[in-house]
Amino acid sequence: MTADRWTQAVRQQVGLGRIVPLGGPRDGAWIAERAAAVLLRRAAARAAPGVRLDGLRIGRAHGPREEVGEPVVPAPPSALPPGPLRLAAEFAATASRPLPVTASLLRTALAEAAVERIGLAVTQVDLRVTELLDTEPSAQPEAPVREPASEPPGPGGSEAGRIAAAALAVPGVTRLTGTPGRPVSLSEHPGGAALPHRHARVDLAVRSDHHPLEVARAVRTAVGASLPDRPTVAVLVTALD
Repeated sequence: MTADRWTQAVRQQVGLGRIVPLGGPRDGAWIAERAAAVLLRRAAARAAPGVRLDGLRIGRAHGPREEVGEPVVPAPPSALPPGPLRLAAEFAATASRPLPVTASLLRTALAEAAVERIGLAVTQVDLRVTELLDTEPSAQPEAPVREPASEPPGPGGSEAGRIAAAALAVPGVTRLTGTPGRPVSLSEHPGGAALPHRHARVDLAVRSDHHPLEVARAVRTAVGASLPDRPTVAVLVTALD
């Protein structure tokens, strides 16, 4: 990888935000914080119109470390392990509603969207009021996320090509993403007491009207069945289209 491509890959990784687990330890799926924020902001806008939501972050919830699970497949680099999550956000609002009421509406909407609409194991939602507005903020159109185009994973008959075809055939998958040239990765992992096995990771985008966790589960099944040795599979959702 050239210096320019390495720099581009690092910038893209930083732009994704944290990589947080979808579902539990056995689901083998993760989602970029930036992608999850798309649905969370929409839920907040519906529940509390006229509120400006800022600084949305997803991280590990406060609690015993024993609650953190060991994923059944290797996690993407820098990804958080499966376990309870904490969603934190700042917001600005007018006095048209009492601020505690607005905060309650936001907290409920964000928690429900995170758990039911996305598949995040969010157990804590922390909100902080940063500003009291004189007038309601105008609705801001969602800025399209520009990602560097990924190189084709390989010819259709290659292993990477077969993995890509299997993933793209799953309803709800719109495209493969990943760092430049790496929408699909295939590697061998030592098996400890068992024999070594291969592991595949697929980075992709999901339609925003589909459930990211359910799509990721279907991709894992399809990709695992696409090669004779049935590799383990991890899925990283980097965008919602």
